[in-house]
Amino acid sequence: MTLLAATLAIAAQAVAAPAPAPVAVDFSTAPVAAGSWRYGPVPGGSAASFVDATGTWRLVIQCNRATRRVSISRISTTAAPSLHLWTDSAARTLPARFEPNVFRVTADLAASDPLLDAIAFSRGRVAVSMPGALPLVVPSWAEPARAIEDCRT
Repeated sequence: MTLLAATLAIAAQAVAAPAPAPVAVDFSTAPVAAGSWRYGPVPGGSAASFVDATGTWRLVIQCNRATRRVSISRISTTAAPSLHLWTDSAARTLPARFEPNVFRVTADLAASDPLLDAIAFSRGRVAVSMPGALPLVVPSWAEPARAIEDCRT
């Protein structure tokens, strides 16, 4: 076997090998962050914001009625390529963009996405994590469901 043939054989094995499955994290017993949800109108729609005990917003679920899209934003001073959302019935990693002018990482979903139902009906908590940051576990209250529903009507 020539060196070229051996190199091609090794490369073919590397391509054929399945990627390791992502580790599933269960946040069902994780402590919930202290704070509360607030709901209200914003230009073009409505938003539910989770505000921590210091009065700083940490998570926003916002409806854009014109596009029928829901944005999920987490405060961050550093970029991240994705947000991972966890509920008691579903979990998914979403592509995200960093918005340095407002210090947040944002992922968008169609208003009809079933993950939004899982967020609205989660029992007890919802977790949002991203590479390079600790997970944020927030209580499951009615405010996110209201913002989501605003995009569906």
